[in-house]
Amino acid sequence: MSKTLIILLIVLGVCLIAMAYVFANFFRIKKMPEGTPDMIELSGIIRSGSVTFLKTEFKGIITVVAILAVVFTLFIEKTSGITFVIGALMSSCVCILGMRSATYANVRTSNKARESLSIGETVKVALCGGSISGLAVQAFGMLGLVCILLISGIDHDATGSGFVLNLQCNPSVMRISTYSLGCSIVAMFNRVAGGNYTKAADISSDILGKLRHDLPEDDSRIPNTIADFIGDNVNDIAGNCSDLLESFVATMTATIMIAVTLYKTAINAEHQNITETTFKATVIFPIILACVGLVGCLIGLGIANIKKMSDNPSKELDLATWISAGFTVVLGGVACYFLFNYQGVQLYDEFRFGWLSPWISSVCGIVSGVAIGMITEYYTSTEHKPTRELAEICPEGEAFVVTKGDAIGSRSCLFPILIIGVALVISGFICGIYGIAVSALGMLAFVGATVSIDAFGPIADNAGGLAEACHLPHEVRQITDKLDAVGNTTAAIGKGFAIGSAAFATVSLIVAYVGNYSDIGAELSLNFASFVVVAGGLIGGGLVEYFTAMLTDNTIDAAKIMADVGDKQMTEEVLAGKAKPDYNMMIEMATKEAIRRMVVPSLLAIVIPIVGGFIFGVQFVGGLLVGATIVAIPRAIFMGNSGGAFDNAKKYIESEQLEGHGKGSPAHKASVTGDTIGDTRKDVVGVALDIFIKMMSTVANTLAPVIRNFTLFK
Repeated sequence: MSKTLIILLIVLGVCLIAMAYVFANFFRIKKMPEGTPDMIELSGIIRSGSVTFLKTEFKGIITVVAILAVVFTLFIEKTSGITFVIGALMSSCVCILGMRSATYANVRTSNKARESLSIGETVKVALCGGSISGLAVQAFGMLGLVCILLISGIDHDATGSGFVLNLQCNPSVMRISTYSLGCSIVAMFNRVAGGNYTKAADISSDILGKLRHDLPEDDSRIPNTIADFIGDNVNDIAGNCSDLLESFVATMTATIMIAVTLYKTAINAEHQNITETTFKATVIFPIILACVGLVGCLIGLGIANIKKMSDNPSKELDLATWISAGFTVVLGGVACYFLFNYQGVQLYDEFRFGWLSPWISSVCGIVSGVAIGMITEYYTSTEHKPTRELAEICPEGEAFVVTKGDAIGSRSCLFPILIIGVALVISGFICGIYGIAVSALGMLAFVGATVSIDAFGPIADNAGGLAEACHLPHEVRQITDKLDAVGNTTAAIGKGFAIGSAAFATVSLIVAYVGNYSDIGAELSLNFASFVVVAGGLIGGGLVEYFTAMLTDNTIDAAKIMADVGDKQMTEEVLAGKAKPDYNMMIEMATKEAIRRMVVPSLLAIVIPIVGGFIFGVQFVGGLLVGATIVAIPRAIFMGNSGGAFDNAKKYIESEQLEGHGKGSPAHKASVTGDTIGDTRKDVVGVALDIFIKMMSTVANTLAPVIRNFTLFK
C-alpha cells in the first residue's frame, strides 16, 4: 500500500468521524424541547417553508446540472459529468443538512433562554446548531474530493477526451475541476435565489411594520414576518454553506492543478532533482492541510460544546475560532515537516525556505483570514467607533445616514485588500505560484469553525424573532437580543471572511487557469500589454457592476410586490390580534419571486467566459477574470461592511443606547432607511459577488483546453 493511499484513507477516516459528530449533534438538537404551542406552530411553519423553497429551487438546479453533466461527458471528458454531479450533490447535502439543523436549533435556542434565563446555556444551543453547518461544509467538501482521488488519482501525463469530441485533456485534472464546478453551480443558485428571497421578505416586513403601521420588529401580525424568518435560513445558512464549501473545494483543486503544472514544467526543463516523489508530495499536501484544519475545528468546537459558557458570547465564539486556527497552524507545520523534509523529496527552486515554505504560505492565509475578520468587526460592531458614529448621526436625517454609511463602507476596503495583497506577495515570494494557492487554502483550512460561528448569527436572529412573535417574557427577549447583536457581528465577520477567501481562491484559480492553457514548459504569463487582455479586464469590471444592478433591481422589485400584497392582509382584525394573516401566501410569493429571478444572473457567470473564450481566446478570458476580480473584491467589501454598519446602527438605537432616541423616534426611522439600503448590499450583492468571480474562474479552468483549440479570432 503506497504512502499516498494510506494518507487518503486516514483523511477519509477523519471526514467520517467529523460526519458522525455532525449527525450526533443534529439528533441531540432534535431531542431538545421546542417550548410553548405558539413556538412549536411558528417554528413548524418556518421549517416547512424552508423545505418548500429548497424543493422548488432544486428542480431548477437538477435540470441545469443534468444538461451540463451530459455536455461534459460527451464533449470534454468521459467521466467528468459524473464528478460534476458529485460536486453538486455534496454541496446540496450540506445545504439541506445546514437548513434542517438551523430550523430545529432556532426554536430550541428560544426555549433554552425561556427555561434557563442563562446567556451561556442559550449560546451553547445556538453554537451546537451552527457547528452542524460548519463541520458539514468541511467534511462533505473533502469527502467528495478524497473519493475521486482514491478512485482515479492524479496522473500528470494522462490524456483523455469525451465520447463525441476527440479533444485531448488531462482526465484526472478535469475530474477535480468539474467536481469544483458542480459545487459552484449550487452555490451560485443558492446565493442569488436565497439573497432575493430573504431580503425581499425582510425589506417588505420592515416597510410594513416600521414605516406603514408602526409595529415592533418580527411582530406576528405582519404577514411577511415568517417569510423573513425563513429567509435567514435560506440565505445565511444554505447560501453561506454552499458558498464557502465552493471556496474550500476550489482552493484545494487549484493547488492540485498548480502542482501538476509545476511538475510538467520541471520535467520539460529536464530538472534532474525533481522526481515523482516531489509531485506526489505537492499534490497530497492540500488534502493534508485541509484534514488537519478539520481536526482543529473538531477540537475547538468540541471544547466549546463541553465547557461551561460565560455570559459573554463574543468571548466564547472567539475562543473556539482561536483554538481551531491554533491547532491548524501547529498540525500544518508538523504535516509539512514530515511530507517535505522526508528523505528523497527534492523541492522546487521557488521553495526559498525549503520544507517550511508551504507552511509559511499557509500561515499567511490563516493570519489574513483572522485579520480580515477583526477589521470587519471593527467597522460593523456597536462596540467600536464607526457604527456608533453612524448611529449618532441618525437624528440628522436619512441623507446624513446614507452618506456616512457609504463613507464607512469605502474606508473599510483599504486594509482588507492591503492584507490580501501583502499575503499574496509574501506567499508568492516564499513558495512561488504554489504558495499563492496554499495561502488561499490556509485561510480556508479551518472553515468548519468560521462557518459554525457565522451560522450562529441567523440561528440567534431567528430565536429572537420567535421570542418576539410568540410574546415571550421581556427577560427572555433580552437574552435573545444580546445573542442577536453578537450574531449580527459574527455574520458580518463571516461575510468579510467569505469575501477575503473568495479573493484568495480566485487568484489561485486564475493562476491555475493560465497554467491549464499554457504550453508545457512555457513561462506562465498573462500579457497586460495586449489590447485583448485589457479589453477583457474592462468588460469583466463592467460585468460586475451589471450583475450588481440586476440583483439589486430584482430584490427591490420583489420587496415592493410583497409589501403591497402583505399590506392588504393587515386588516383591522389582524392588527387587533383577533385573526392571523396568511403566512403561507407570503412564503409562496417569496419563493416564486426568488426562483423566477435567479436564472439569468446565475447563468451570466457561466455563459460569459464561454462566449468570450470562443470568440476572443484564452487571453481575453484571463483579462476578464482579473478585471472582474479587481472590481468585485472592493465592491463586495464595501457592500458587506456598509450594510453591517447600517444594520447595527439601527440596533444600537433600538437598544436605547443613544440617549433620547429610541424605537419610533425620527432617528430610529432614519436608521431603518439605512438598514433597508444595507439589507440589499450585505445579504444580496456583497455575498453574491464572491461566488460570481469564483464561478467564472472555475468555468474558465474547466474549459481552458477547449478554448485553447477553438477560438474565432486568434
